[in-house]
Amino acid sequence: MAERRWSVVWVPHGAGASRSWSVSYRTLKVLAGSTAACAVLAAAFVLTAIRKTIDGSRLGRLEEANRLLAHEVVSTRTLLRQVNDSVAAIMRQDEMIRLIAGLPPHSPDVLQAGVGGPAPKPTEAQQILASTATGEQALQMHLDVEGMIRRADLLAHSFEEAKDSLKAHYDEMRHTPSIMPTRGFISSPFTEARLHPIFHDMRPHLGIDIAAPMGTPIVAPAAGLVIDINTDPQGYGKFVRIDHGYGVVTLYGHCSKILVRTGQRVKRGHEIALLGHPRLPSGPHPPS
Repeated sequence: MAERRWSVVWVPHGAGASRSWSVSYRTLKVLAGSTAACAVLAAAFVLTAIRKTIDGSRLGRLEEANRLLAHEVVSTRTLLRQVNDSVAAIMRQDEMIRLIAGLPPHSPDVLQAGVGGPAPKPTEAQQILASTATGEQALQMHLDVEGMIRRADLLAHSFEEAKDSLKAHYDEMRHTPSIMPTRGFISSPFTEARLHPIFHDMRPHLGIDIAAPMGTPIVAPAAGLVIDINTDPQGYGKFVRIDHGYGVVTLYGHCSKILVRTGQRVKRGHEIALLGHPRLPSGPHPPS
């Protein structure tokens, strides 16, 4: 069978001879395939060039981003060191506050707040980060922040504990007698044995005699609750008894006038009675 062929005839419009070309079908297929292959190669070359241009631009942006990230990591580590110094200063202040509040200082192990010890097995992401200097610094910053958070939690708990202790101390001090109950001078102190001014024998003096003019105000030396107002003809005469709490009870005897009532709460400096004249002692008896 004869091979199929394609012929192309060139016929000019004017004078001149006609020309013709004959191409076999196989040759035409080879030419078409070669043309398509060249077109594909050209397209691939163009795409590769475009991709390289894009990748180069992206790589440049990534390098610039990495440079900025490394600079930011260094700046952040500087800030973290400053924060760590501030936390250390606050912890020193906390130790002084605990001392004032009557609390024991933290042990060195507690102050570490879990810092140190065996490190946990790194994750795959952490291993990847640790392969670069910037990533390793970022991991270290993460550990530093975790340590500061634990220290901050410790400080918050410590301050709360100190606040409660100081509040209790303040309440106790507020209820602790700390001022003279009246203006005058001590004519006879508290003692287990003294020469009685009337009977002239040795007897205990379970109170404090304060010499002052009659009618001088008697004030509560601390906050408390008036628990008893009564008269003792053989001893204190008219008296007021105040319970200050914390096991402290005071009594004010030889009053000429009572200014408070039973069940009344008084504060330090509150006038509770007026000074009277004793029968036997050398002066009034606030407190006992």
